[in-house]
Amino acid sequence: MLFQSDKPVDNRTLDQLAERAAALIAGAEKIVVFTGAGVSTESGIPDFRSPGGIWDRFDPDDFTYQKFISSASARHRQWQLLWKERLTETVKPNLAHHAVAELHRLNKLDCVITQNVDSLHQAAGVPEDKVFELHGSMRRVVCLQCHRRYTMPEVKKRLDAGEEVPDCEACHGILKPDIVLFGEMLPDEVFSEAASRAEHCDLFIVAGSSLVVYPAALLPSYATDAGTELIIINLSETPMDQQASITIRAKAGEAMSRIMQKLAGK
Repeated sequence: MLFQSDKPVDNRTLDQLAERAAALIAGAEKIVVFTGAGVSTESGIPDFRSPGGIWDRFDPDDFTYQKFISSASARHRQWQLLWKERLTETVKPNLAHHAVAELHRLNKLDCVITQNVDSLHQAAGVPEDKVFELHGSMRRVVCLQCHRRYTMPEVKKRLDAGEEVPDCEACHGILKPDIVLFGEMLPDEVFSEAASRAEHCDLFIVAGSSLVVYPAALLPSYATDAGTELIIINLSETPMDQQASITIRAKAGEAMSRIMQKLAGK
């Protein structure tokens, strides 16, 4: 283990950790970056689980896949949440997203694996085919019957016009945001490819995830089991901290941007 910090770091310690992380990045060619809610919150997207988050104001039991497909009233509640909260409409990439995009421009990024549904990695400049969205994307809406796809702005226009539970214009089937709801399996193809990338990368970086949501939280262990170095950047402890070469207790954007500054000097 190169270095591990058990508490939030000060600027001097962050510089030291960033220098060590930059050294690992400089020697890597196939980096996988795994991002979680801690990256999205820095763009102003509310955290669902933390105090004051979405689930303090809405009952998560109302937001299961089973209720969505079986109950028109449940669909109404879910669409109203998306419409009222405007979860991803005005958000922009932050320092963490831009740092990951810079890894792509330096030809070091193999891929991004993300638990987030905001598609801000693509907005920052990471190509679509390098982003594996484990929980889907709020940019898309899909019909569960005919599988026709819509953009979220298309459906939001209908909600703005007063439509409470939009259905498919082609077949009148159930429209669902293209995200993984509670009780719904992760898309097999996406998870399998993400697992393969984790097993074959030469550096795995976790940013903004507490690694407690499974099966996504298994992915860092696929990398370490293959002998790959692991960097964890998160404000709180994670179950993988003891397997990491470097852990940094800091905001993802602050830490990632500092690491990239150090990398630029090498």
